[in-house]
Amino acid sequence: MRFAAILLSIAAFAQPAGAQDSPAATQAATKAAEVWLAQVDAGDYAGSWKEGAATFRGLVSQERWNEALRGARAPLGAVKSRTLARAQHTLKLPGAPEGEYVVIEYRTEFATRAGTETVVPMREADGSWKVSGYFVK
Repeated sequence: MRFAAILLSIAAFAQPAGAQDSPAATQAATKAAEVWLAQVDAGDYAGSWKEGAATFRGLVSQERWNEALRGARAPLGAVKSRTLARAQHTLKLPGAPEGEYVVIEYRTEFATRAGTETVVPMREADGSWKVSGYFVK
């Protein structure tokens, strides 16, 4: 489980630095996160890897991602509810490559317990938003 937490958190432990106010970027990134989370909720871990940011896919193989996500999410059970807690647009995250990110936190009620999910979409070269990090605690 510890390995899964580290693997899934690419930059989610860190507080954002160099935050910028960009409502349009935050809205687009939040929409991308919600679509991506729907894949994870459905158990489509391979699909979530394929739809992840290029940087993310370069850091973790699909096989390892599937294993880590199964280990982190399966014990929690199905999502009963998910509420957006905050979304912070930033240009820098400690330990992450330069880029444009939105750190999004959700308060999530799973079948077995409540938790906080952090999803970190980043803007890709083509302008789209793709998830580069995920952490659940």
